Amino acid sequence: MTQQERAIRTRELILKAAGAVFAERGYDGATISDVYSRAGLTKGAFYFHFSSKEELAEAILEVQVSAGTYPIVPRPLKLQELVDAGFVFGHRLMHDQMLQGSVSLSLERGTHQLDRRRPFLAWADHNLAGLTEASEQGELYPWVDLRAVAELLVGAFSGIQMLSHVLTDREDLTQRLSVLLEQLLPNIALPGVMARLDLAADRGVRVLAEAAALAAAQGDASS
Repeated sequence: MTQQERAIRTRELILKAAGAVFAERGYDGATISDVYSRAGLTKGAFYFHFSSKEELAEAILEVQVSAGTYPIVPRPLKLQELVDAGFVFGHRLMHDQMLQGSVSLSLERGTHQLDRRRPFLAWADHNLAGLTEASEQGELYPWVDLRAVAELLVGAFSGIQMLSHVLTDREDLTQRLSVLLEQLLPNIALPGVMARLDLAADRGVRVLAEAAALAAAQGDASS
């Protein structure tokens, strides 16, 4: 393993440990020693990558807005692509402690000066881009306020993930997301589009598997 590969691996260990610690204890309750101890690293190894708890938390917040968090598999329906991104995010949030820590930080009101708006605004912009494409393809009613719906989806998802977290430790998150979309989307999508959408709770798992298969096929083709 090269020095660069070791550095990347160490940074990933720190981020995974930090996500778990922030998810469990919040920003104010977490300490740097909690993080590097959980990662099985030294204090020096931590400070080689991050200069402070705030810098670390900013990196964890960035996890939510990374394009890799919601891979896009091209679909004939642009609204399905948007739905897929939501299910992928929901599925990962159920299992990925780093993502759980990121969401916890974005919802937490503490003494920190983190820009908690960034992931919310990034998701609203992501939703707006998808809704705009869907509208341009004639998938939505012409009177839909795209920006309002984009932000509504962010707020609604934030609410159901909090409810799922409290009631079931997020075990039913994608099922709740399925119910939310079944109730909300008929108000914006044309009936013919709704009939073609896949809103099943296991959609995220299947999309991730499809994205991995496509990536593998592309890798084989380029080798």
